[in-house]
Amino acid sequence: MVSAAVVLLLTGCDVPGVYRPARPATGGPFTFYVSPDGDDENDGMSPEKPWRTLDHANSVRFQPGDRLRIRGGARFRGSLTLEKGEAGSAAEPVVIESYGTGRATIAPRGTSAITVRNTGGVEIRNLSLVGDRKSLREGVGVAFRNSLPGAKRLGHVRIANVEARGFQNGISVGADGDAAAGFSDVRITDVSVHHNLEAGLAFYGPVFDAERPSYAHDKLRIERVKAYANAGDPESDDRNTGSGITLGSVRDAKVMRSVAHDNGANSAADADEGPEGVWVYDSTRVVLEHNTSYRNRTGSHVDGGGFGLDNNVSNSVMQYNLAHSNDGSGFLVYSGQPTGAHKNNIVRFNMSWDDARKLPEYGGIVAYGTRLSNLDIYHNTVVMRSENLASAEAAGSRPPALRLRDGMRGVRVHNNIFATDGGPLVEADSAYDTSRIQLQGNDYYSTGRWALDWGNRRYTTLTGWRTASRQEILDGERTGSNNDPCLQGLVAPVSDGAGAVNLVPHCEGAVSLGLGTQAFGVDPGPVDYFGNRLGTTPMVGAAQPREEVAGEAAGAPAAQEGD
Repeated sequence: MVSAAVVLLLTGCDVPGVYRPARPATGGPFTFYVSPDGDDENDGMSPEKPWRTLDHANSVRFQPGDRLRIRGGARFRGSLTLEKGEAGSAAEPVVIESYGTGRATIAPRGTSAITVRNTGGVEIRNLSLVGDRKSLREGVGVAFRNSLPGAKRLGHVRIANVEARGFQNGISVGADGDAAAGFSDVRITDVSVHHNLEAGLAFYGPVFDAERPSYAHDKLRIERVKAYANAGDPESDDRNTGSGITLGSVRDAKVMRSVAHDNGANSAADADEGPEGVWVYDSTRVVLEHNTSYRNRTGSHVDGGGFGLDNNVSNSVMQYNLAHSNDGSGFLVYSGQPTGAHKNNIVRFNMSWDDARKLPEYGGIVAYGTRLSNLDIYHNTVVMRSENLASAEAAGSRPPALRLRDGMRGVRVHNNIFATDGGPLVEADSAYDTSRIQLQGNDYYSTGRWALDWGNRRYTTLTGWRTASRQEILDGERTGSNNDPCLQGLVAPVSDGAGAVNLVPHCEGAVSLGLGTQAFGVDPGPVDYFGNRLGTTPMVGAAQPREEVAGEAAGAPAAQEGD
């Protein structure tokens, strides 16, 4: 016997209290709307008949090509979750976005705002995500998670014009479990992640295995991200917290035109690891270019720098970036694990100004680590001044422009400008033989006393150091100089990306010529820090004087941006 309720359902009549599917049984794809003046009894399929709540929208099982549109300018309590079997594809993605004027705000109740679990083909656009006090400890603004077994990555992730604040992490993309399965074809653009607890934007994957290296995520493009005021957790002393942008277990990734600042101030005082503005670990073929990282802090005595290539990073490049006023190093290349997987990396055409403000054991550019190999550091400009250091400890020891520590081999440092106001130009833990570390064609300039620490000796002249160390000699000829590069940054501040002009040589004819790239067998790339094409006889430092590129494409693109 069929009940009256069932008969009424089959004939399409309403029965109070009986669940009705939120999605039509056939057809599609569909566009659904949510608005504060809607009604969850509506079909939700037009702006005139929207649903009212996100909870009701969550009852939909989204299919390829579906859209969920949320009223712009309005605030919605609740959260959204897409599970395995939902969502779409690159050709027909599921889209979650605002409509009307402004961004819709999603304010979850102590959880994440949007979670995408074990599915791909998702685009999230033009939304503001705001966490509450519990979300700051337990939630994520946008969380993509893959826990499916095997090594199949889920494709097509897009996050654009999204703000995420008040969460443990603003945006995080992770592979959970031991299998190296994450996400592929990921684009995150025009995003603001700020005032989160542990990180603004983070990627992570399984524990790295140097014997069988694999990477959870690949084909990433991260552009115009603002990551700031992600302060860190003072109670988390077992891990690093408070970073702006963190990439772990990624392959073929590019971070461009992004800014990380004022992160990490509340990270744990006793933590063995600290935060960085933008950093990479357990990854390969990553490019960090045209980014700015400044005033990043650390609550402890480690890290707090601008940019970093950390453990197990290979075949990666940091180029055309500006770091300034950070607690730690401007640019850090570090390996703390004896895997031999940290290799074949490049640091070129970057600028560092007044970094290591709190921690003198760092410097403008710092390189060290266990079994770190094949590192090229060239055409960078580093200015270190001792005024306004953040601590008496730092003021007493005066951090160097370049710090080299033990554990490395195959390191080449050439055509850089290292400038200080009397602090050491270089501090090296050991008197390195040129078979391990080579310094050639660099300019070492100080407005105060000239000093360079090499092993347990301090040298006060370039000639004395060159003679004793056999550094700055190529094919029997002396290289390197101590000429004044005429940098206004030695007296004037660098406060933003535009202020990097204070790190451009301004005196004609006095800047040293760099050594030709044929001496090192490296490709310097097409342009300098400002996008000026390199001349045939490049000057030292990150910026080439304008007269050297006269007649060439001064307005050329800042870098090659192909995938």
